[in-house]
Amino acid sequence: MNDVMGIMSMPGAGLFSMIIIGMLAGWIAEKATKSNHGLLTNMIVGIAGSFVGRAVADTLNIRFAGWFWGNLIVSAIGAIALVYIWRAVKNR
Repeated sequence: MNDVMGIMSMPGAGLFSMIIIGMLAGWIAEKATKSNHGLLTNMIVGIAGSFVGRAVADTLNIRFAGWFWGNLIVSAIGAIALVYIWRAVKNR
C-alpha cells in the first residue's frame, strides 16, 4: 500500500486540508496550553506541529496517513509540544 504524501509531507493532505488541520491543531494547542495566539499564529504552530508530530509518529511506527482525524491528532500533539518547548527556551 502506497502512502499518499500531500504538500509539505503531511500524509494524505492537500494544501487546503493542511491549512484547515493547521488552524485546528494550533487552536487545540492554544487551548491546551492556555495561550493566547491569533489565527495566523495558530495556523503556523499547527503546521509546524504536524512536522514534529509526524516525526514522533514515524519514530513510534504509528500509521495515520490519509485519515483527517489522525492528521489532526498528530498535528495537535506536535503543536502542543512546540508551545511547551518554546516556553521552556523563552523562559531560560
